[in-house]
Amino acid sequence: MAGDAATPVILWFRRDLRLGDNPALAAALAAKRPILPAYILDKSGEGRGPGGASRWWLDKSLRALDAALRQRGGRLILRRGDSEAELRRLIDETGADQVFMNRRFEPEAFVRDADIAHDLQEAGVACHGFNGSLLTRPGAVLTGAGKPCRVFTPFMKALLQAAPERPSTPAPETLVTPEGPAGQDIDAWGLHPCAPDWSRGFDWTPGEAGAAAALATFIESGLADYAVGRDVPGRRGTSRLSPHLHWGEISPRGVVRAVRAAVADGRVAPAQADKFIAEIGWREFSAHLLHQFPYMAQRAFRPEFDAMPWRADPEGLQAWKQGRTGYPLVDAGMRELWATGWMHNRVRMVVASFLVKHLLIDWREGEAWFWDTLVDADQASNVQNWQWVAGSGADAAPYFRIFNPVTQGEKFDPAGRYVRRWVPEIRALPDRWLHAPWSAPAAVLAEAGVRLGRTYPRPIVDHAAARARALDALKSLAARPLDEEPT
Repeated sequence: MAGDAATPVILWFRRDLRLGDNPALAAALAAKRPILPAYILDKSGEGRGPGGASRWWLDKSLRALDAALRQRGGRLILRRGDSEAELRRLIDETGADQVFMNRRFEPEAFVRDADIAHDLQEAGVACHGFNGSLLTRPGAVLTGAGKPCRVFTPFMKALLQAAPERPSTPAPETLVTPEGPAGQDIDAWGLHPCAPDWSRGFDWTPGEAGAAAALATFIESGLADYAVGRDVPGRRGTSRLSPHLHWGEISPRGVVRAVRAAVADGRVAPAQADKFIAEIGWREFSAHLLHQFPYMAQRAFRPEFDAMPWRADPEGLQAWKQGRTGYPLVDAGMRELWATGWMHNRVRMVVASFLVKHLLIDWREGEAWFWDTLVDADQASNVQNWQWVAGSGADAAPYFRIFNPVTQGEKFDPAGRYVRRWVPEIRALPDRWLHAPWSAPAAVLAEAGVRLGRTYPRPIVDHAAARARALDALKSLAARPLDEEPT
């Protein structure tokens, strides 16, 4: 199929819902053809579909993208169904002879993309794929022996050397979409929850403009003290960019570029910027690992952990999900998650450790809950981070690291600002007793209006006993010394 200057090309949006710094869009514009921007809601062909909180975000982000396109003379064509079938339908309707897309690197989606590109090529339609989601493509960062990196520090060092510099491309001033091909009404997709609408507490601005604003706010008010602020859940010391990065409303290159500019003009110390860029690197590490070791989405990265004696504990799992464990920091985190679609980074580690080590519940149960409730649910990051806490992942936390939710609360929320916000039933307790209400004298509890077991639950498990049980279970995994680095 050979086209002339009037033949349109398809710009297939997926996890790149932005107009600026978008390699596929830049290449489509360079073709000097009419452009058909399209998004296809494919619930079966991309592997794991988005969870409830992610669908909420997608609804708002697609609306924002469509509005940005309409400001420039274009529009977003929405289709629902099998991606290849919908692309072929759009090709038949318009005569388009090229498809431009930013590749996805999750295993199932990556294979699906390759199959679609091959099939369309055979039909005479050229497919052009780009990397719009990572600093560098999986496979570009390897060990000296040419193998995937399994340890983060050398990966990060190699990543900074391997990631190519690329100038930012601004959003186009105009982008005209030809008349004709119809799109679906996003309201009919039902991405926003109803009956009930559990998203009423979501305080987010999805879309490219929201991402730019979040980055600017972080650089001005959070980056200068990031190394300390990132661990304090009672303040906004983290970037909150993760959902924007997941949906591609901003590129990791753009984030790193902005952070380095803040260093160059003297607003931020290099050490603070490096600490944050390392977090971007950890996201990258997770994406590379899942791409290179697809089995880790379902099984332990370190095979000996497949023999972990997990417990079936439906009541404990439900208490954890509802923030009713009796440990205030854990409960605060789980309630923040349900109310806002997000949880503070430090608290994520504590609640995950509580589930897999205090309760000995399979990490996959927690990962599935996070997948459904996090607005920033990203398969690679979600799987890698849960396995890191469980001890079964690459460069994982030592198996004997079992976070004590009481001491974690006392250290990182000493004034109780975070716990008091999300666990108001114990708000009146003095700081001394806030993170361990069961240890407070009866008179203190009575004065604070706390009745353990009634207004607030008693701990569902004793920390010391749970820690001993977890260590016994972990020590039973004797296929390889558990403190040895993976090879």
